[in-house]
Amino acid sequence: MRTVNIHEAKTHLSRLIDAAMKGESFIIARAGKPVVRVSPISAPEQQHKQRLGFLAGRMQVPDDFDHMGQDEIGSLFDGQA
Repeated sequence: MRTVNIHEAKTHLSRLIDAAMKGESFIIARAGKPVVRVSPISAPEQQHKQRLGFLAGRMQVPDDFDHMGQDEIGSLFDGQA
C-alpha cells in the first residue's frame, strides 16, 4: 500500500482520489507516521426500507376500533373505577 505525506496528499489530492476510486488504497502520514488510510467506498446496494404499511394484509382492525373500551375509559375519568 502506498504511503504519502500530508503535503503530497494536499498537492495531488485529485490524483489520489482518482486512484482510490479505481481501487488503490493509500496511507497519509504525518512526520513519517501513518495517520489515515484512504480506501474507496463501494456503494452498498440500496435496501428498500418500507415502514408505512409493513403489516398491510397481515392484520385486521375492528370496525369499532375508535370506540373500543369507550365506556370503561369514560368511567375511569369520571372517578367511577
